[in-house]
Amino acid sequence: MTITITTSNLNGIRAARRKGMLDWSKDHIPDIWCMQEVRAPQSEIDPIFDAVRTQYVQSGKAAAPEDVGTLNEVCRVKGRAGVGMLSDLPVTAMRYGLPGLEEDVDSGRWIEADVTTPEGYGLTVVCVYMHAGKADDEIKMAQKFRFLNTMPVRLAQLRDEAARGGRQAVLCGDFNIAHTPKDIKNAKSNEKSAGFLPEERAYIDTWLKDYEFVDVMRDLAGDIQGPYTWWSQRGRAFDNNTGWRIDYQFATPELAQTAQGFVIDKAPSYDTRWSDHAPLSITYGV
Repeated sequence: MTITITTSNLNGIRAARRKGMLDWSKDHIPDIWCMQEVRAPQSEIDPIFDAVRTQYVQSGKAAAPEDVGTLNEVCRVKGRAGVGMLSDLPVTAMRYGLPGLEEDVDSGRWIEADVTTPEGYGLTVVCVYMHAGKADDEIKMAQKFRFLNTMPVRLAQLRDEAARGGRQAVLCGDFNIAHTPKDIKNAKSNEKSAGFLPEERAYIDTWLKDYEFVDVMRDLAGDIQGPYTWWSQRGRAFDNNTGWRIDYQFATPELAQTAQGFVIDKAPSYDTRWSDHAPLSITYGV
């Protein structure tokens, strides 16, 4: 049996809906859908989530809307960040926020759900939206590094739980870091840009080496250039495929070994995009 987990940065859930997000979701219906940059108040998120839950019912993935679990956290800074998740798998626990961070700007960036697959396989799914940072803005970079420096405690807990035979884990989201030159079209010209700074990239090295997480898409794709998940809205970046891979699924080893394939749903043209990120979907045999 397989499940599909999708992660997608919406660049605003209200704008994404206007541009065709619900058309995409009607045709895909992932078992777990992690969303970042929701950027809306709860009163406007709920009806959109309800519309997606109805699609799960219409597709036969759920018997009733209430069978689709939802969770989200709105950023305490208006119009910023925000993360959400939907699941047609049973959700047994929900957690909000990255432990150790209390600043308003760090809210709406980390949620967790414990889910159980039809085969009884336990998973912890984490939806993450990392600060973008800005190389010439010390405050924004400090916010990003504070988040990055806080993550290891929770990563170690997730790693150890999985290693003991407990729940496996997957971190899904927009991490706003291109890990290697394979993950960015113009690596040389971006060496001093936020998102490709050596000190940022080193964090992913640590997650993979010291904390034993697996970059599942890269593991499946192999040593190739790209494929990318984000394209700037400036110039002809999308048309020329001048992109960055900044959306990931990092999984504990046992779960990563079950991965069977991935899809990056890049829109056919610039005009048909409902976000400047493409959804990344990975199928796992659990």
